[in-house]
Amino acid sequence: MGGNGSSGGVGTAGKRPNGQLASWFARSGWSKGELARQVNRRARRTGAHHISTDTSRVRRWLDGEQPREPIPRILSELFSERFGCVVTVEELGLRAARRTASDGGVDLPWTGPQTVAMISEFSRSDLMLARRGFLGTSLGMAAGPALIEPMQRWLVPAPAPAAPVPGARGDRRLSGPELELLEQTIVMFRRWDAQCGGGLRRKAVVGQLHEVTDLLQEHHDEPVRRRLFRVTAELAELAGWMSYDVGLQPTAQKYFVLALHAAKEAGDRPLGSYVLSGMGRQMIHLGRPEDALELVHLAQYGGREDATPRTQAMLHAVEARAYANMGRPDKCHRAVRMAEETFAEATEGDGDPDWIGFFSEAELNAENAHSYRDLAYVAGRSPAYLSLAQPAMRRAVELFGRECGGGNGHQRSYALNLAGMATVHLLQREPEQCAEMAGQALAVAKRLRSERVDNRIRKTVATAAREFGDVAEVVELTERLADELPETETENETEVALAG
Repeated sequence: MGGNGSSGGVGTAGKRPNGQLASWFARSGWSKGELARQVNRRARRTGAHHISTDTSRVRRWLDGEQPREPIPRILSELFSERFGCVVTVEELGLRAARRTASDGGVDLPWTGPQTVAMISEFSRSDLMLARRGFLGTSLGMAAGPALIEPMQRWLVPAPAPAAPVPGARGDRRLSGPELELLEQTIVMFRRWDAQCGGGLRRKAVVGQLHEVTDLLQEHHDEPVRRRLFRVTAELAELAGWMSYDVGLQPTAQKYFVLALHAAKEAGDRPLGSYVLSGMGRQMIHLGRPEDALELVHLAQYGGREDATPRTQAMLHAVEARAYANMGRPDKCHRAVRMAEETFAEATEGDGDPDWIGFFSEAELNAENAHSYRDLAYVAGRSPAYLSLAQPAMRRAVELFGRECGGGNGHQRSYALNLAGMATVHLLQREPEQCAEMAGQALAVAKRLRSERVDNRIRKTVATAAREFGDVAEVVELTERLADELPETETENETEVALAG
């Protein structure tokens, strides 16, 4: 077991106790045995079957032993999930594995042929490996300057595409109907994602993405080439969004980065802004609102001339979420107001692309409600901000409920906002109303495959049980959750150890 070195530790001679790890461990409420069991489960899930940890090994880590990879990464994942924010390997007092430029990095060359080759290789690896989305222990997250600085090069003018090499990959012309069919397929994938969650069709999207990169390795006229790159960017963005939805965070970030590269080759600045907004949402989810703000400002700058009012309103809404999580009420209020005013300018004749069609009145209310809810949480359950969050969240729930009445529509958004309404009631110390809304969210979640929705509901119910464990409705909901939405050991790579 742990004493034979199978968990990958090195000796403790001359070592000092690891106070940083001890602090996180104490606040987690876990026992040594429970942490050991979680490490073993996560290791098996990622194929590291040689890992066999026990309480004595955990004690050695606390005493200063430095475990070898993948233990530091696994501990970072577990503590990040426990506390709902990024807990890096370094913050645990552990040594991170030495990275090379190719270890899941985001600083990639901005040239068409290399973008095609990278997307082709990454999507092929994703499809071939048996475990869902597991792309090896080297794939990690980038954050801070290591993420922002490479993304800023999106704004640098692209060089003219290289002339085709004579005789290399024949010159096959795509017909207009073939291109239209590819574009219609993406629309269909988006509908499935909104209605069913990212887990149901993620591999189908990745497969289609890989097929399109094969087409891009052939020579096409410049208009067709740009159109194909736009299709590639949309598919890569959707693969990233679906990966994010099912908890595959490093995979999601890599697809987002590749989507931004493809959008640049397509010459589509608004689409690139949309990709950056998705990256920003992911950073908010991972507890990095400062990075999210940098990304959304980059998106706003890049799309300032061509983005439609609906797209600009969406970017202001994401900006508000970032400011809310940073505890900046003045900036948050301003961004919310800008989102509302800009959205009011949107009309059906703006020529909005399909990818921004999701940003409806319901979504605007949902984003602004979550901004005020997050602001209330940061401000210690501020009644003033909760009073702003509640009517907007109620309106979002009403509109999504009306849309989803027949079992279609944006079911995931409906579930997320029902859960959001439950958290507002919880912050207002209204456990009965919280239980009612969380119960409705649970009913919708059972029809989805979305780790994001499931985890949001589980965290809300767990908090309600911790604070109002003697309320009958909360007790009943906790029992129902355990029966209807049990936690399972999914093949998942929720790796949130950030580089940078």
